[in-house]
Amino acid sequence: MKIGDLATASSTAIDTIRYYEREGLLPAPGRTQGNFRIYGAEHLERLQFIRYCRGLDMSLNEVRVLLRVKDDPSADCGDVNALLDEHIGHVSRRIKELRALEKHLKELRHRCCEAHSASECGILQGLSVASQDGQATTDSAASHWRSVHSH
Repeated sequence: MKIGDLATASSTAIDTIRYYEREGLLPAPGRTQGNFRIYGAEHLERLQFIRYCRGLDMSLNEVRVLLRVKDDPSADCGDVNALLDEHIGHVSRRIKELRALEKHLKELRHRCCEAHSASECGILQGLSVASQDGQATTDSAASHWRSVHSH
């Protein structure tokens, strides 16, 4: 199948497929005489595996480790166990951070229960005060954004 067919079959953007190829996650496909990429069922299966792992919020490096072990059926899966244990810890930390974020947002929401003029809005006042006090850049908030967007 051509790259467009693979993209459709896997619900993956063509640019993402090319990126995974450049990153070495997806093996380079064969080429037709017209120099079109031609993919097989093994590419689709591998791409689906990568996408599922990414959907579990695994980083590309984590996916790389999983693929390395998966590609060697006789390999010991101890690295996989350790990786998953570490990832579970990461997810647990994120949940804790998100709960703290939810609590903070709910506290802000309780500052303004009715519609007022913007100058009297408790939420805007709370955000302004917090931003001046540096509360918006606490380690927890910064950690939350790093963990969500660093993979």
